[in-house]
Amino acid sequence: MENAVKSQIDISSRLSVAPMMDWTDRHCRYLHRLMSQDVLLYTEMVTAPAILHGDRDRLLGFDAAEQPVALQLGGSDPAELAQAARIAAAYGYREINLNCGCPSDRVQSGRFGAVLMEDPALVAACCAAMIDAVDIPVTVKCRIGVDDQAPDVILPTFLDAVSAAGVDRFAIHARKAWLQGLSPKENRDIPPLDYDLVFAMKAAFPHLHLSVNGGIGSLDEAEAFRDRGMDGVMIGRAAYHTPADILLDADRRIFGKSQGRTVEEVVALMLPYINAHLNAGGRLHQITRHMLGLFQGRPGARAWRRHLSTHAHRDGAGTEVVETALLQVTSLAA
Repeated sequence: MENAVKSQIDISSRLSVAPMMDWTDRHCRYLHRLMSQDVLLYTEMVTAPAILHGDRDRLLGFDAAEQPVALQLGGSDPAELAQAARIAAAYGYREINLNCGCPSDRVQSGRFGAVLMEDPALVAACCAAMIDAVDIPVTVKCRIGVDDQAPDVILPTFLDAVSAAGVDRFAIHARKAWLQGLSPKENRDIPPLDYDLVFAMKAAFPHLHLSVNGGIGSLDEAEAFRDRGMDGVMIGRAAYHTPADILLDADRRIFGKSQGRTVEEVVALMLPYINAHLNAGGRLHQITRHMLGLFQGRPGARAWRRHLSTHAHRDGAGTEVVETALLQVTSLAA
């Protein structure tokens, strides 16, 4: 791995948008990149078997404008993951991230996701195989433990074993995952957050690049975590539902760059992208569903959401739907 590439991706991971199933697809990432040039973006989780046996261009294709973008892989077979990582690296991803945090039933039955917290040695073997296969960083996103595990015991054991395999960057969702008794949605809210444990891991493993994830809803909170010594902050639902609040000022506040675009400028820049998608046979709502929260908290936000929700699904819907929705916002703001 070239040091310059690794250094740049480590910088980008000061603030990242979490991988989120059904949300962080290529259209969402294109939108987010228009709002921040520096934030690290992640794909939805893609399983290694899907890459090996499925439509690779559909699963792995992305617009070069999304960079820096990382692929999150799901799996637990070192050989499969190594092969999938090699294929993905050829598409130009800047990082491969192994999912050790997703608590869904499908993930458990496939022996990957959060259940891997129970087997640090297997995670280490998986990561070692991927590191041998690619020249880009291999990272891990994990929980602080699962079910009846003691987080203050398993998390340092996990970090020690996996870092020994060559992983030096982790994103830690500061909640347990309860694989029995809670739904995936409940696992995002009900288990209590333990930020203090994540801070303790940073103190215990100062050589590792650690990002904190879970329940973080603003740039103010992100800056507070970095002020307390965390290398990075990963934001999930807030970055999706209120992207302007998180992303438009991120380059200035987190990366020391100049002020970014306005929301109106972002919408205008989305129009050519939307047209290209429609000309390729796509439908408007596949993109606009990610744009509903753009004006959250501003006058006209409800009119924006209502117009897009009502009209974007209709046959033949085009960019005029977005332009009309924007006019409703700007007229109220005038």
